[in-house]
Amino acid sequence: MDWLKIIHLLCVMGWMTSVFAVPRAIIYWKKEHDRLGEFGPTGDLTIRLYRFSAMLAVIGILTGLWLAWAVWDFAPWTHIKIAVVTILAIHYVWTGKIVMRAKRGEFRESEFFLRVFNEISVVFTIAILWVVVVKPF
Repeated sequence: MDWLKIIHLLCVMGWMTSVFAVPRAIIYWKKEHDRLGEFGPTGDLTIRLYRFSAMLAVIGILTGLWLAWAVWDFAPWTHIKIAVVTILAIHYVWTGKIVMRAKRGEFRESEFFLRVFNEISVVFTIAILWVVVVKPF
């Protein structure tokens, strides 16, 4: 099962890169759109990053569930981890909706909102790491 843990960790690391980077990239994309008045390279990069990491998210979640079932037999701490990962996945889907609107040239969210939105993912990530390391139950 070590190979499964390696795949899980690699995919989660890739997904988390996007979880942290895409909301910040939307801020720069919005500034670029205001300056150019059209879709620019920052938007293209943001969309590509989001799409690539979506595949990693799916693989990371599926391998995580497999590990929770096969290795830890759904120990109580895995339920907490799954709940917090679900919240992070919802955050990621919300980010995708913002990206798709931005692709159409609609930037509804303020820079302040996007910065706070970005930091929320850090809090949930710390919670996940704490549960995995400490295994409180």
